[in-house]
Amino acid sequence: MDAAELKAFLDEKVLLYNKPDFIDSDPIQIPHSFTQKEDIEIAGFLAATIAWGNRKMIISNARRMMDLMGNSPYDFVMGHSSHHLESLNGFVHRTFNGADLCTFIAALRNIYTNHGGLEAVFRKNLNDNSLQKSISEFKKVFFEVEHQSRTQKHVSDPLSGSAAKRINMYLRWMVRQDKTGVDFGIWKSIPASALSCPLDVHSGNVARKLGILTRKQNDAKALSELDTQLRLMDAADPVKYDFALFGLGVFEKF
Repeated sequence: MDAAELKAFLDEKVLLYNKPDFIDSDPIQIPHSFTQKEDIEIAGFLAATIAWGNRKMIISNARRMMDLMGNSPYDFVMGHSSHHLESLNGFVHRTFNGADLCTFIAALRNIYTNHGGLEAVFRKNLNDNSLQKSISEFKKVFFEVEHQSRTQKHVSDPLSGSAAKRINMYLRWMVRQDKTGVDFGIWKSIPASALSCPLDVHSGNVARKLGILTRKQNDAKALSELDTQLRLMDAADPVKYDFALFGLGVFEKF
């Protein structure tokens, strides 16, 4: 395929997968359970944090996190006392455990109390139409609270070489305004043009087969290469192609 044919092919796949029934099998259904902005932000962030492994297990465990917080994540984050955290101690999703979750709750309260909320922290270091430095600086703010060193691995840093797939996915959810009601678009201060593709094994393999990614590792350098190609196809909304790449890989076994 030439460039025009490739764009037309991927645009068609975006239309196929970027529609409401995508929500039913995706972790984005967790924040879709809420209507308040802060609830959506926190539920989305926690669901995205554990979004690796079996998708059904991800969704089940994300719902359990919401249940443990009384299905009022913002109220829990802001109003919890130490004894409320005891119920979180038994939580486990792969290597993310109850101690990690308690740290995340404390970090989120610090962000909403002292930094103006999640959107404000990510917006603060937006530059060169990229959120990768913002993600790196977000990690520093996030771990201002007391924490175990092991917990830091659950927040990726693209400036340390990570593709930061889960955070980029979360940012797509919050920032991108689509017309189908999948992504929320509730963060109006950050442009969709600054978003990066949530690069994982599925999207990476499809991108290589299509010739828009040559680097073998799914790391920050590969993400930069892929972003460059996607922005050539749609500079205003490059990350819409995540739906195409993911759908081709997961649903069509492309």
